Amino acid sequence: MDFTFTDDQRQLRDAVQGYLQRNNGFSARTKVARSESGWSESLWRGLAEELGLLGLFVPGDLGGASADSVTAMVVMEELGASLLVEPFLETAIVGAAALAASEGGEAELRAIAQGDARFALAWAEPEARFDRLPRATVARRDADGWRLDGTKSVVTAAPVATHLLVTALADAEPALFLVEPGAAGVALQGFPTIDGRRAADVTFTQVRLPISAPVVRGAEAIERLLDLATAMLGAEALGVLRRMLDDTIAFTRDRRQFGQPIASFQVIQHRLVDMYMRLELATSAVYRAVLSLDAAPAERMRAVSAMQVTVAEACRFVGQNAIQLHGGMGMTDEVAVTHYFRRATVIESEFGSADYHRRRFAALSRAV
Repeated sequence: MDFTFTDDQRQLRDAVQGYLQRNNGFSARTKVARSESGWSESLWRGLAEELGLLGLFVPGDLGGASADSVTAMVVMEELGASLLVEPFLETAIVGAAALAASEGGEAELRAIAQGDARFALAWAEPEARFDRLPRATVARRDADGWRLDGTKSVVTAAPVATHLLVTALADAEPALFLVEPGAAGVALQGFPTIDGRRAADVTFTQVRLPISAPVVRGAEAIERLLDLATAMLGAEALGVLRRMLDDTIAFTRDRRQFGQPIASFQVIQHRLVDMYMRLELATSAVYRAVLSLDAAPAERMRAVSAMQVTVAEACRFVGQNAIQLHGGMGMTDEVAVTHYFRRATVIESEFGSADYHRRRFAALSRAV
C-alpha cells in the first residue's frame, strides 16, 4: 500500500516525537506509572498547550484543530512509541468524537482542548465477553431525567477521569451517557493494569442524570465510536511494535556470543525479518482501517476487525520474540522492552480479542 503523509502530518509527527522524547522518556514514564496518581498533569498540560493535541477532534470554533482520522493516527503511533499512560485515546479521540457528534457538549469539548478534562469509556460488562452493546446496564426515564443502574468492567482511566462515557440501554435502545465519576451512586473499585495504567470496575446504583445526559443514541453510533477507538488503538500498537523491533535489533547488535554479535547469526536475522514482516502487515491493516472509518458500516466494521486480528497476531509474535531475543534481560523491569510487551498484550484484546473479531468479520462477510 502506497501511503504518503502530508508535510503538515510529517511535521506534526516530528514535533510529537521530540516532545515525548524530552518529557516522557522511559525513566520519566516509569516514575509516573508507579506514582500514586498514575498520570502526569504537567505532561497532560503540555500535550494541550504546547502541541494542541488534546483538541485534535475538537471543532475549530471551540478551540480545537478539527483534524482528520489520518492525522490522529500519526499522533497515536508516536504516543504508542512513547508508552504514554495518560488517557489520550479515551479523551482526545473517543470523548471528543462522541461530544462533537452530539447536540450539546460545547463546554466539555472546550475543556478537552484546554487540558481540563479526562475521559474514560465504560462499555464492557461482566460475563458479556466482548459484546460491544450494553446488556445489563440500563437507564430509565423518570420525571427528572434518567436513573442509571449497572456495572462496567475494566474501565481504563476511570480512576483518573473527570468524566465517564457509559453505554446503557435507554428505552430498549443503546445509548452513550455522560456521567460524573463523583456523582451519587457511582462506585469505583480501582486497580493498576499490567501495562502501567489505571482502571476500575464501576458500579452505578440509581445514579440520577439530567435529561441531556445521552450523548449519542443508537447501536450504529456506538459501534462506530468503538470502531474508531479500535482503529486508533491499532495505530498506537504500531508505535509499540516499532519500538520493540528497534530495541531488539539494537540489543542483538550489541550482545556478543562466540566472539561476534548475535545479530550476525542467520537464525537471528531470519527472526528479525519475520518480526519486521509482521510490523509491515499490521501497518497496512491499520492504514486500511483508518481510511475505512467513513465508509459504509459493513465495510468499516470488516476493515476494523481484520485490522484487530492482524495487529493482535503481530503484538503476540513481535512481543514474544523481542523478549526471547533479549534473553534473561527481557524479563526484567529495568529493560524497556518488557513494558512494551505488556502494553502489546493489553492491546491484543482491549476492544475485543482476535477470536471475537474473526467471528465478527466472518459474520459480516456472510451477510454480503
